[in-house]
Amino acid sequence: MQALLIFDGFDEGFWRSVTQAGVALAIGLVMWLVCHYGIRLFVKRASIQRTPLNHASLRWAAPMLRNMDPMMRALDNERRVLRARTIGSLLNSALTGTVALVTGFYILLAFNINIAPLLASVGVVGIAIGFGCQQLIRDFLAGIFITFEDQYGIGDVIVTSEVVGTVEYLGLRITRVLAEDGTVWYLRNGEILRLGNRSKGNYVPPQPDAPEPQAPQAPAASTPASNVSTSNEPAETAE
Repeated sequence: MQALLIFDGFDEGFWRSVTQAGVALAIGLVMWLVCHYGIRLFVKRASIQRTPLNHASLRWAAPMLRNMDPMMRALDNERRVLRARTIGSLLNSALTGTVALVTGFYILLAFNINIAPLLASVGVVGIAIGFGCQQLIRDFLAGIFITFEDQYGIGDVIVTSEVVGTVEYLGLRITRVLAEDGTVWYLRNGEILRLGNRSKGNYVPPQPDAPEPQAPQAPAASTPASNVSTSNEPAETAE
């Protein structure tokens, strides 16, 4: 009888813990779905091509704006889509990791598991990983700020301390640049300390130096042939 009561109490406590864990998991899943849907809407709205013709205040400039280079508009749209997808992927990764971590802690708490040692272990492991992957973390953070601030994008001509060329690929860790001599450079974002974007400013390429005009040469003075003595004999003088 006593064993039956203990089993009933254990069974009741176990199912209560399972119910609390299920509720925590359901709440975490709902939060993830809602936030994921919001991120998808953000990426979709940011990827829509918008032209100045959509603004009522610029209707007067419509004939001139229609003559814009279609290739430039396509490149700008591709750059905006790539930037939006990169930011969306980053937000989705951060959202998934955060929701999974918080939900896991609540599930452990539902089963009356002390998570204080686990938190301490996670902190120590995080510090160790941070020290071991300093350069990698630095590259990723630099890539995040480059993407958010739109410092440069695909198709831009950039100038760094190492290379001058056109950006072919922009990621969170590296940037691929095609140099003027045809060399493909892979630049780590954390190593780019100083950068210039020729596509954003009013860069004017230097003009080739014009040859200096030569001064006209004066004609050489000519001596009449009659006054030149061609013999080696001394000239006779009149007495």
